[in-house]
Amino acid sequence: MKNLKRIAFAILILLLPVLAFAQSIADEIVNTQLQLHKIDSQRQSLLLRLEDFKLQKIRYDLEKIGLPQLEQGDIEVKHSAYILGFVPKYKMARWVAHIIIPDVLTGVVFRTNDFREDSSIATGSAVEADYFVKELLEDSTYKYDGFGFDRGHLAPSADFRWSKKALSESYLYSNMSPQLAEFNRGSWGDLEDQIRGYMYRNPGTQLYMLTGPFMGDTLSKIERGKHKLIIPKRFWKVALDLKNKKAIGFIMPNTFITKPIKSFAVPVNEIEKQTGLNFFSHLPEAEQEELESQLKPNDWLPETNNADAEPLDQEKLPQGYFNTLVAKEWTNRRDEITVCGTVVGARVSKKGNILLNLDKQFPNQVFTVFIKKENIVNFNYKPEALLKGKIICVKGRVIDLSGVATMYIENENAIRIQD
Repeated sequence: MKNLKRIAFAILILLLPVLAFAQSIADEIVNTQLQLHKIDSQRQSLLLRLEDFKLQKIRYDLEKIGLPQLEQGDIEVKHSAYILGFVPKYKMARWVAHIIIPDVLTGVVFRTNDFREDSSIATGSAVEADYFVKELLEDSTYKYDGFGFDRGHLAPSADFRWSKKALSESYLYSNMSPQLAEFNRGSWGDLEDQIRGYMYRNPGTQLYMLTGPFMGDTLSKIERGKHKLIIPKRFWKVALDLKNKKAIGFIMPNTFITKPIKSFAVPVNEIEKQTGLNFFSHLPEAEQEELESQLKPNDWLPETNNADAEPLDQEKLPQGYFNTLVAKEWTNRRDEITVCGTVVGARVSKKGNILLNLDKQFPNQVFTVFIKKENIVNFNYKPEALLKGKIICVKGRVIDLSGVATMYIENENAIRIQD
């Protein structure tokens, strides 16, 4: 028995360094996890701080370039990423000024739909009951009775998808105006999309935007609404790229539109003439005249047969799906994601591999789908022939290949054709 105790004691002595080492590793794991958590917290704090600085700069830049002068009785209202001239009489903005910054291309904040009254306006803004009424049913669902008009954004929510705070504020009713659904979800929405597309073709710039309705006492009203809002017959929008010295205006009727958007393009000074507003007043007079007299819609709305394609609207993609611009943010991570885009280039390399370029052609490609030669047998079709011009979604890990976001796929199950 004594011998057994001695042996057990000797074994314990031998194991002590091992046990101590194991405990040390466990402690290091915990400490490292705590450090990572601290770094994550610091990173989130810095990101919020950076966002706040960007919002401050937007307001500074808007005022620096010159906002439209307020008309008698109008109120200037400042929010995080936009400034508006509010007309208490109509419970609506005469104009809304905001800036689209490059961050919009990679922003992944989605619609919040948190429509609400603008509490910063002492005289009150429009409210939900100006557009519809709802009744709570016994099953806890709502029955909606609409008045026939969308709550049309003046500064589009998608222009702020890089900032949760700014996007949420875009749903304030002071940023809304009654629009027919066929207009709001049709050509007006298409115009907003194409203006954002300009950012894709001109990386590094920022766009100064002004939007508003044509107002008047003789307009029809939403008679069933709480404040009987006027129904604008027309809306206008102005875009300025100060970096590249380009400007454009659009005047569009609040109705179902079948004509091309380009047909509604006008010089900025035409909108000034019709609204009585003065845009970009702090710019030198000669520069104002040069910019505001331009009418070059092709600079803003390129032909649809362009070899490259616009990235898909990130806001319209399902949760967990990403366009080719956002995809690069996932480079070299362990996560598998789904990336969607238009196949604008499809070729077989000298080594027999298949390369599919989404949205931008070689040599300016931004996202490439790579199918190795040995994996082509896993496809029941010729990818380079069938997929050209198609909108597809591919699932896998994104890696960096010579500076290009790339995804290797092994079989046709990793690709879903969207159209």
